[in-house]
Order: sequence, then C-alpha cells, then structure tokens
Amino acid sequence: MPPESETRALNQSRWLSIVGIGEDGVKGLGDNAKAAIADASVVFGGKRHLELAAPLITGDARPWPIPFDAAMRDVVALRGQKVCVLASGDPFFYGVGVSLSRHVGSDEFTTYPSPSAFSLAASRLGWPLQDIETVSLHGRSLDLIRPLLHPGRRIIALTSDEKGPRELAELLAESGFGRSEMTMLEALGGEAERIRSCHAGEFALQDINVLNVVAVEVTADAGARILPRGFGLDDSLFEHDGQITKREIRALTLSSLSPRRGELLWDIGAGSGSIGIEWMLADPSMKAIAIEAHPERAARIRRNASRLGVPGLVLVEGEAPAALNGLPQPDAIFIGGGGSEPGVFDAAVEALKPGGRLVANAVTLEMEAVLLSAQAKLGGSLIRIDVSRAAAVGSMQGWKPAMPVTQWTWTKGMQS
Repeated sequence: MPPESETRALNQSRWLSIVGIGEDGVKGLGDNAKAAIADASVVFGGKRHLELAAPLITGDARPWPIPFDAAMRDVVALRGQKVCVLASGDPFFYGVGVSLSRHVGSDEFTTYPSPSAFSLAASRLGWPLQDIETVSLHGRSLDLIRPLLHPGRRIIALTSDEKGPRELAELLAESGFGRSEMTMLEALGGEAERIRSCHAGEFALQDINVLNVVAVEVTADAGARILPRGFGLDDSLFEHDGQITKREIRALTLSSLSPRRGELLWDIGAGSGSIGIEWMLADPSMKAIAIEAHPERAARIRRNASRLGVPGLVLVEGEAPAALNGLPQPDAIFIGGGGSEPGVFDAAVEALKPGGRLVANAVTLEMEAVLLSAQAKLGGSLIRIDVSRAAAVGSMQGWKPAMPVTQWTWTKGMQS
C-alpha cells in the first residue's frame, strides 16, 4: 500500500473529481469532497445538484445539456483542467460515473460517493440490502420489474419522476399483484423527506415528490403473472400463433445453449421470441437479438418481450442470411425457423465466435437433412426429442405424441 503522501499526490494529479451529493447538500459531504468542488475550475451537474453545491462552487457552474450527452464531450474536452462532476448519491450505482468511465480512464478521476437512494431506503425500512432486489426504472422501462415479482420478495425501485409510483402501481395491479404493499420514500435525506405506504391496487397518493424510490413487498393474487426462474416457461405466458418452441423443447434447447453471464444470443427465425426472451431472463447481463421476417410475428415478439420483462431484446425484421449482416458477433446462436433456407446455416457457422455454441432444431425432413450433414462435416452432438402429452381418448386418457424434434448442438473450435 502506498504511503499516505503518495496517495494524496496521486489524487491531486487526477484532473477529474466525481462527487456524489445527497438531498442534505454540502452538510453531508466529507472534507475531501468539499475541497474537490471548491478547487474545480468547472463544475458540471444537474440544476438541482448545482444548487445543492452552490455554497462551495468557486468556478464555472455548468448544467448538463438537454438532451443529455452520454458521450460526455463537454467534460472530456476539458481534460487536464480541474473539473468536478456532481452526481446523485453513489455515482457508480446507475449513476453518471458509469457514463464517464466509458470515456475517461480510472487513473484520471477520483470519486467521492455518498449513500445511494437504495441504501438510504433500506436503512429507513430496516431491510437488509443484500437480501432484496434493487432495480432502476429511471429513464428505463417499468417492465424491467416483472421478472422480480415473486411472492414474498422485497424490491426497491428507483423511478423517473412523480408519475412513476402510480404507473408502477398500475403495472402491479394489472399483473395480479394488487395486494402488494408499496412504500414511497420521497426526497430521502433532505428537509422534504416523507415516507407513505399503500396497497398497489388502492393507490391514491397525491403530490409525490419527483425524487422518489418505491419499496414493494410482493404479494400475489390468484392467477398472478409470475415468471418462474429456470428454463421452460409455460407456453400460455407467450402470445403466439403456434410458431413457438414448446415448453419442454425450449427447456432442453436453452440447456444446450448453456447461457453464461454477459453473452449475446442470435435467435434466427424467432417466431414468438421465446428462446431469446428466456435467454435474457437467465441474468440481467444477458443480451439477445431476435431475427424474424414475418411482420406480425415481429410485432408479437415486441409485445412478448415487454410482457415478460426483457424490453431490451433487440428485434431485427428481415430474412436471414441477409438480415444477419452487420450484427454484433454472437456468443451463441439458435436456429429455430428457416434454417434450411439457402445460406442461413453457413452464415450462422461463420458468424459465431470461436468457442461459441450453435443449437439448431429440426421438425421437417429438409431441416433434419441439414443437421445430419452438419454433424457429418463439423461434429457436434445429435439428439432426438419425443414428447407425448396425456389427452382424452373417448371417456379415458391416452398419450398424444407431439412432432419429434431433432436437435444438433455444436461448439465452434477456438482455431476456427
């Protein structure tokens, strides 16, 4: 560990300071954070942040441009000068520090965080932060909360504005969680701090502060739309026209795709989007691109992605292989529809990252021939999946077989 004098010199050599400030303003800041603001020739921040820090600002106070510039060009242009950026609470928890770190090296800035809104809310409620779900809905789709709605769970959600709590209550009630208790925590840490509670289905709170977080204690009504963890969601959760990888086959397919955190999937011939959606539900870091040529199915994929809590699913409308051009390289590919069309299979094999997985399912003889040829040429594994379901046979029951599925799984060699 370097001596204290060396650490101080290192911090002084960094041109950018990022200071997290709460609703208590300068009173809640440490001496180093106060000095960083006072010493800066330029201080950037939202209008509210600049007002909170005004007693300390001696340089040029610059509010963020509208619309907000995620590339941080105004800040980066001042590289080498003493610059300070003000943020809410913890700058690296859904904060401006995340955007800055994409354009400024960590050896160029020093950060002085304050408690995040999540930390403040948990401390007010006495909730152990490590045991609850946290999600930012600030400037993001409310649908992101859907996968977290499990009975008995606790969630803290950061909203965008004073309308957010009511909109969230409507989503909860519409999804069958109307009995869930919602607690609004407004202007935490400031003089206007206020905490109020109600049930989602009976939401009637008025005059909500624009700065708020919502704590939810989840209670499910009968028939609530719960998205289970694990693969193989019930087919009824998806809107589809029959072009869907059925539950049992989907579970086996996702197991073969072997999702790993942070990976990107191409779902070629996506149909209802079920494979890409469940891939993304495996972890918030997962990404997927659904490629679908049929306009009605493409629209259906968008609706399914929202309703199942993964609005970030990317949809490409068009025919493969042409629709694959220019897409980011995938870690895994699933071919469900159109795999026997000329060029699709070869394009997928070529596009896949070395070490990536390709899984293709066949229900037609034509597609099965493609998979048999691929296995003979490239290796990989072939399995045959037969599923039968109990169905009425007169006054009794018997087994009704579904169409068998041939599945090919292949991992691209690192030398490819």
